[in-house]
Amino acid sequence: MIIVQISDIHIDRDDPSGVNAARLEACLAEIARLRPAPAAVLATGDLAEHGAAEEYAVLRRLLGRLEVPVYAIPGNHDERAAFMAAFAADGYLDPASEFAQYTFRTPALRVIALDSVVAGRPEGDLCDARLDWLARTLAAEPDTPTLIVMHHPPRVTGIRTMDAMGLADAAAARLASIVRRHPQIVRITCGHVHRPLFVAWGGTVLSVCPSVARLGRLDLAPDADDAASREAPGFQVHAWHDGVLVTHTVSAPAAGAE
Repeated sequence: MIIVQISDIHIDRDDPSGVNAARLEACLAEIARLRPAPAAVLATGDLAEHGAAEEYAVLRRLLGRLEVPVYAIPGNHDERAAFMAAFAADGYLDPASEFAQYTFRTPALRVIALDSVVAGRPEGDLCDARLDWLARTLAAEPDTPTLIVMHHPPRVTGIRTMDAMGLADAAAARLASIVRRHPQIVRITCGHVHRPLFVAWGGTVLSVCPSVARLGRLDLAPDADDAASREAPGFQVHAWHDGVLVTHTVSAPAAGAE
């Protein structure tokens, strides 16, 4: 069983070149060739550059080419109401909820989606309501292998510009305390950073998916700037093998990748 993750697509109404849409199309072509076919595709935030309805319309048209279910969460570039309207027809979002949080099942894993967005801000947070919901949701099925999905990573990465708009420290600390109490969590996977990385955190593994839009250049200097790299767009394949989640990072050469 495999789950595909794409992130940070940034469909942009103000870019007449459509470079990010082309990069997404390259990733979708690679995903369509995967065998076995994914049980689900996760889209982990920053799907639209401005959170505009016309951007989500383009995104939905492109994602509609996939023959597997797509589950999305918002990122800091997304506008929550427009995001929820764009994906409402898929049925997994609760229109009565203030946040885009939900669960779904694959043949091997339960997936819990967390909404870490702070409206109008680049940094993320998880208020008591969101974290209490997570704690209750985890406690309800303590023996089910579980994947948590969110946009903002809950720890620093060493990439200065991204860490400056990471998850709030207090939220990360409380999230870690919840995660440590639930050994059924096999992974927390995120986006936001525009680079792939893995780190042990909270008694589990924290992973970050590369972006579909321009990847950030890896620069760990304390005075690093926010420079783009020339790398191809990418995505991740999370494969469940014998009770272990194994992750592969895939590059998808495309127009706009140099």
